[in-house]
Amino acid sequence: MTHFGLICLPASGHLNPMTALGYELKKRGHQVTLFGIPDAKSKTVAAGLEFCEVGSQQLPIGTMAEYSAQLGRRSGLAALRYNINFFAQEAKVLFEEMPKAIQATQVEILLVDQAASTGGTIAEYLDIPFITVCCSLMFNQESKIPPVISSWQYNPAGWAKLRNRLGNKVFNRLSKPVRDVVIEYRQQWNLPPGYSSSKLAQICQEPAEFEFPRENLPSSFHFTGPYNNPISREPTPFPWEKLTGQPLIYASMGTIQNRLIKVFQTIAEACADLDAQLIISLGGSAKPDALPKLAGSPLVVEYAPQLELLSKAALTITHAGLNTTLESLSYGVPMVAIPIANDQPAVAARIQWTGTGEAIPLNQLTTRKLHKAVKRVLTENSYKNNALRLQRAIHKAGGVSRAADIIEQVIATGKPIVASRH
Repeated sequence: MTHFGLICLPASGHLNPMTALGYELKKRGHQVTLFGIPDAKSKTVAAGLEFCEVGSQQLPIGTMAEYSAQLGRRSGLAALRYNINFFAQEAKVLFEEMPKAIQATQVEILLVDQAASTGGTIAEYLDIPFITVCCSLMFNQESKIPPVISSWQYNPAGWAKLRNRLGNKVFNRLSKPVRDVVIEYRQQWNLPPGYSSSKLAQICQEPAEFEFPRENLPSSFHFTGPYNNPISREPTPFPWEKLTGQPLIYASMGTIQNRLIKVFQTIAEACADLDAQLIISLGGSAKPDALPKLAGSPLVVEYAPQLELLSKAALTITHAGLNTTLESLSYGVPMVAIPIANDQPAVAARIQWTGTGEAIPLNQLTTRKLHKAVKRVLTENSYKNNALRLQRAIHKAGGVSRAADIIEQVIATGKPIVASRH
């Protein structure tokens, strides 16, 4: 038995896959502890994992609710800047408190969310081996790949490579507040400069078929497919008796950047005259009875059992969060994406590139455009066929079981695990 420590961002899109991975490792007889601020506790405990609380004074319970409320009112660049500044502040707290907590629990190896800027540096400081887990879209930069925050499509032409390099410079400049905190502690701890990615293994939720063509990934980078498990999630009540039997359209704008109520009104108007039942999950942004009356009388819930609904859905309308996107594809469900900020435009670009759906930028969203996109994706077979193709790719990639196999290989050998490339 090995004692694993988990470090990830305290948002649902990161906690859900990381706790699913922890649940799989626990099921195999390992001890698993997630280290996080108080708001991460409920999802950790729901997955049956141990939880070690850090940062409770500076980041008390309710911090993420306030963060979500503030972020949810923003979009685009303003949302990205707010996001970066928030996690720069969180990083300072974690750097101060997390090393002592990890030492006290005698963790043997860390699984570090690639988006958690503190994790690799803390692992280096404590001289503990670690594995990088890409819970969100991978951050690995290449000249042929558009920046992780852009809606640009893949293009191998020379002009596109130049555009991508400039875009990555802009992203790196925007993320400077987080990088400065990392640099400060690496200097304080006498570590070499730079971010830390694992040399033992990097595991990624995407199947290779969803990602743009990559040429410069580390030899130990593994596309494993998504980490989801309904058993490891908090139970969510739902009025199943209200399903009508019509084709089901599931609409969710996530659990953070979802305070733009006008978007839900537009979704309802776009679907009102379709022979389908629209289910809207507000993701905690509001109570259903607080909303104005929506066109077409959709079924509106505060939270939804997403995996169970996707198993019945004909279409997903999504913010293009990576988890909702991959979970839709896991069930062969095509999508219409309305990306808001962060890596969502880049995820939406991949939805278009794979032919598994359409995308409409938030600043171009109208009822007419959305109705047209929804109708096209519902009626043209290519979208469903491509979603089924990605479903097969996800199944072949192995998911959480394959990821756990790689992790156990690292434990058994203590050496980098080289990925096979086809």
